[in-house]
Amino acid sequence: MADLREDPYPDVYIGGGFSDPASSPPDSRLGRSSGPIGRFGGFSGFGGFSGFGGFARLSRFGPGWGRGRILGAVAVVTGLVMVCHSLVPNSPGSLGSLLETVLPWTGLAVPVLLLAALLRRSVPAVVATLLLGAVWSAMFASLYFGGRSDTEPNLTVVTHNVDAANSDPAATARTLLAADPDLVALEEVTDEALPAYRKVLDRRLTHRVHIGTVALWSRYPITESRRVTIDPGWSRSLRAQVRGPNGPLAVYVVHLPSVRVGASGFAVARRDETLAALGRALDQERQKKVLLLGDLNGATTDRALAPLTSRLTSVKDEAGTGFGFSWPAAFPIARIDHILTRGVAPTDAWTLPATASDHRPIAADLKA
Repeated sequence: MADLREDPYPDVYIGGGFSDPASSPPDSRLGRSSGPIGRFGGFSGFGGFSGFGGFARLSRFGPGWGRGRILGAVAVVTGLVMVCHSLVPNSPGSLGSLLETVLPWTGLAVPVLLLAALLRRSVPAVVATLLLGAVWSAMFASLYFGGRSDTEPNLTVVTHNVDAANSDPAATARTLLAADPDLVALEEVTDEALPAYRKVLDRRLTHRVHIGTVALWSRYPITESRRVTIDPGWSRSLRAQVRGPNGPLAVYVVHLPSVRVGASGFAVARRDETLAALGRALDQERQKKVLLLGDLNGATTDRALAPLTSRLTSVKDEAGTGFGFSWPAAFPIARIDHILTRGVAPTDAWTLPATASDHRPIAADLKA
């Protein structure tokens, strides 16, 4: 006599539910085929792939395939935004420029989505998030494999927006001198703070020019200097000719207008106007070796900086390691302070310790 406690026909999972094999004819139990494929159910005539879309179809293969559709979609959309950021419209509110300024931070979506996908036990969401991580790595991981080149530098330069409200100009100047620079460019220099900067910097860098709110100190002679009129309403850009270690250098010190994020979006109109004017000034530059130092109020990933990035090379992008974020000093989220070159080879670039400013100073070694 059969043991009534033991079910001779254990339940078999077929498509969307459980069936008792004893209550169905063989063909219906196993689909059209009695072979190994038929035993999985739901494959009869490939009919199991119709109904609820891709994720529902994938759920037939296992419990982890039908979950996390929203997480997977978010990962895919984030990846598309990374790759196609240049297609994001800049109107209204200069949304494209705002996105490109903080583009590296899109990588934070990877650990967040991956953790959520693992908690959800969603195979598609995990796969989509790993692909997102690969996209981010392809775009930004190379920044961490830069660094010092084999070329021996002969010029060290520093630029710093010292903040008009800087409470300790002398200490700020000492921080900059710790990099042993040959050139120091400062922005937001007030008449009240200038004597304190001079007292420290003049001892090591004996040549100086100060125009408006920008200034340049140099170890090498400054043979000429003038204001660069890119913003008629504010004198905060200059051009100096420096007799460098291997010939003359044209050195620009620039502080572009600030940008504002508000209810109307990312306000950049005045900055972009001065960028265009600065680009035209560079087109008229006759010197082969050019340095541009300063606060550009924009990242090199921002399409609006094309008037400069199409003419000059970012030392950080070329030879630096890491993102080199410089603002705000307490927790930098963007690199808006830059050293750009033409006819000069960058060999290294880095960020200096914070000072009493709301920006962090940046430095670079160059072969000029």
